[in-house]
Amino acid sequence: MSTISRIHRRLPRLSGPQTAVMSVAGVLCAAAAATALTGHTGIAVALLAVLGCISLATSMLLFRRLARAQRAGVIAQRDLRTTVEEMQRRLVAAVERERLTAGDRHLELAEAIAALRQLTGGQASAARLAALPAEFEATVQLFQGFTPRAPMPPPGEHTLDPAGLLDLLHLIRLRKPRLVLELGSGVSSVWIAYALEKTGGRLITLDHDAGFARRTRALLSAHGLDKTAEVRDAPLTPVGIDGHDHPWYDPEALADLHDIDFVLIDGPPAPDGEDTRHPALHMIENRLADRATVVATGPDVPASWSHLTPENEPGSRHAVLSFTRTTAMVPVQA
Repeated sequence: MSTISRIHRRLPRLSGPQTAVMSVAGVLCAAAAATALTGHTGIAVALLAVLGCISLATSMLLFRRLARAQRAGVIAQRDLRTTVEEMQRRLVAAVERERLTAGDRHLELAEAIAALRQLTGGQASAARLAALPAEFEATVQLFQGFTPRAPMPPPGEHTLDPAGLLDLLHLIRLRKPRLVLELGSGVSSVWIAYALEKTGGRLITLDHDAGFARRTRALLSAHGLDKTAEVRDAPLTPVGIDGHDHPWYDPEALADLHDIDFVLIDGPPAPDGEDTRHPALHMIENRLADRATVVATGPDVPASWSHLTPENEPGSRHAVLSFTRTTAMVPVQA
């Protein structure tokens, strides 16, 4: 590549009008020089005057363009500053919301600790103290998986512990049941309803205590879960099984239910060590889907449930059992 070609490539590229102006200026300069050399001084002066007018007009046009560019730059800078300030305000608001959320969760944990101390009379056993880190970790994971739309109450005496709730919700996420029956309502009803809201399932929970059922119903309403969960009053009624009466939920509360594919048996509470869970399978078996999951709080299950298949190890926190309908079983029709 020649030197002239390299110089030409390095020169700035001119637009059509700029090239025309430069060409006219060059012609006028050459003509002024030629007329001056040939003794036509007047003509040379006139040509220089025209060149000066062209230069002045070009300078004015250039200044106008620079002024417009400067104004556009000022406007763009102002818009950018406004955008940055808006982003800063949003960031501060988001940080404040997260701070308030963290404060609420800290308060909930503090209430849970206070409830635990109350239940244990302030003297927690060594085993209970050893389990506290795992319970705290489970609580954190619960709130990471679901963000409640209202404050969650502290766990009560008969509430599932955080680790048990975490296992239960994980099972619901895996099985994606369409209809869950919970025997015994409470805080667990809210967590289950949140899980079913994501998977598209529905929760029916029974409670023998009308006041407790009313509080659970209000709690579900506060969290906006009315369409996902329903609390039904089911006072304890004697039900006859193998010639013996057992206190259990009023069967009328189950009259319209069928194809139940997930059951949580957490009630009714057992007085004096009586196994009140024994009637559960007898009362609901014909209302289960062909395949269903049965979860019973506590590791022990009644001997009458021997036809269910255990899914977890004996002695686990809760008993997880699978139900499969045989030809001898007749399901309830809708």
